Amino acid sequence: MSKSKGKLRVPSDAEEARIQAGIAADPDNPEWTAEDFRRAKPFVETFPALAKSRRVRGPQKKPTKIAVSLTPDAGSGGAIQGRGTRLAETHGRGAEEGRRTVS
Repeated sequence: MSKSKGKLRVPSDAEEARIQAGIAADPDNPEWTAEDFRRAKPFVETFPALAKSRRVRGPQKKPTKIAVSLTPDAGSGGAIQGRGTRLAETHGRGAEEGRRTVS
């Protein structure tokens, strides 16, 4: 099946009937009932040791980027456009020298 961007393909009635028949025929993985959902427990309660052993990313030690909004004047827009990384390098060099200008 190919990936579609943002579009959900609804199966036809015949396809849906085949899907439901396959679900009903699988004794190892039956469809959950309302009772099954009611009795379900969170992963942490069911497997506490395994939940503790899972690696979780901690807080960022040192922020690497900050959000900045720039509004260049009409004349400099073309000079900045498409420079990406080079613009960041230029800004970093200017900041180190105590300037905040883009050349």
